[in-house]
Amino acid sequence: MILIIAVFLGLYVLPQSWAVPVIAVAAVVEVGETIFWWWFSRRGKAKVGAETLLGATAVVVSVCRPLGQVKLDGELWQARCEDGADAGETVRVTALDGLTLVVEPAT
Repeated sequence: MILIIAVFLGLYVLPQSWAVPVIAVAAVVEVGETIFWWWFSRRGKAKVGAETLLGATAVVVSVCRPLGQVKLDGELWQARCEDGADAGETVRVTALDGLTLVVEPAT
């Protein structure tokens, strides 16, 4: 967009001596902006899948001795906690067994 405006200004508005420098600067800015946004869009890997649950913290909704439910990111999950956890406690996800989260009390 900046390059288009600069070309218009250079051809129709600015004196001839200013046309080339203005277009050149606009081209450099346009290339720099393109490189920046390309880099910015590729800086992180997408985080999807069950692997993203490992290490997350959840809140126990129903008592886990050993089976119960936890709330993780606004969703209810079946959970298994070998150490046991009461409702309202915070637990950490250590593994995934099918659709059941294996959790332990968070320290």
